[in-house]
Amino acid sequence: MTKQRILLALGAMAVLITLPLAVIGLKGQSLIGIVLPYLALGFFLLGFIGRLILWARSPVPFRIVTTCGQGKSLPWIKANPLENPSGTPGVLARMAGEILLFRSLFRNTKFDLNGDRLGYDSAKWLWFFALVFHWSLFVILVRHLRFFLEPVGPWVTGLALLDGFLEISSPPLFLTNIAILLGLSFLLLRRLLSAKLRYISLFSDYFAVLLLGGIVATGILMRHFYPVDILAIKALARGWASFTPVLPQDLSPLFYVHIFLISCLLVWFPASKLMHLGGVFLSPTRNLAGNSRSKRHVNPWNAPVKVHPYKDYENEFRAQMKTAGLPVEEN
Repeated sequence: MTKQRILLALGAMAVLITLPLAVIGLKGQSLIGIVLPYLALGFFLLGFIGRLILWARSPVPFRIVTTCGQGKSLPWIKANPLENPSGTPGVLARMAGEILLFRSLFRNTKFDLNGDRLGYDSAKWLWFFALVFHWSLFVILVRHLRFFLEPVGPWVTGLALLDGFLEISSPPLFLTNIAILLGLSFLLLRRLLSAKLRYISLFSDYFAVLLLGGIVATGILMRHFYPVDILAIKALARGWASFTPVLPQDLSPLFYVHIFLISCLLVWFPASKLMHLGGVFLSPTRNLAGNSRSKRHVNPWNAPVKVHPYKDYENEFRAQMKTAGLPVEEN
């Protein structure tokens, strides 16, 4: 079953790479270079926003915060405002650490066999390469803004200069290009080499890594091995942004493969596990304050019931309580 999933993912990638080449062979460059990007972007926006709205409308009657620290309670008990925040500032700080630094993944451990005993081991490599991959992808996306902006902002130019400061090769080799390949390679090899992960990995898990790898690989090939007309691509990108695209002549087939893979990623994104990009902001285990000890949270799904608070109970049975010698709050 595992081999079938891997082969199916490889087969799907082979189809996605071959299909645009076949289309441009039939003079369908406009379909790949103009029509499909707009359709894919529209599908992505509708799917992404729709999933966020669906999640945002899901009621969360109770505080189900995932914590690993002492919550705020009595004054003499020291609380951990970051790991178990009781207010909005702590929640914002915790979310920032989760989104920017993957703090929960940093604490991740693996349960494995050490010799003849089972025990917990560190899993910091997963945290490191996941951080490398996500930050590299972010920098690459920001760098690509130079194709859409005129004039290009100094923050985009400065980031590109910093990314290629080693000035290896011509054009300069971006460090993030190497880093994202290393991150994707680790994530793929981790699933292939671990028997436990192979058992639980689905087709979508392999396909996501291969699709992202295909996009990165075609981008690197166009930059360093099969150069393309950057000015023509910039003109096309600005045409996309202004809704007046004009397809340049004699663009490399590799460019059409690159665009087609990106379009496929946009279409597939809202229905895949990659939606954790938006889901992390709406996760009630992360974005809620752990204030259940100081504030009562009532489940709106509960059927209305008649309650009998202690004050009413004491008013009803005060005489009997006094006779029995029980303490009362009011005489």
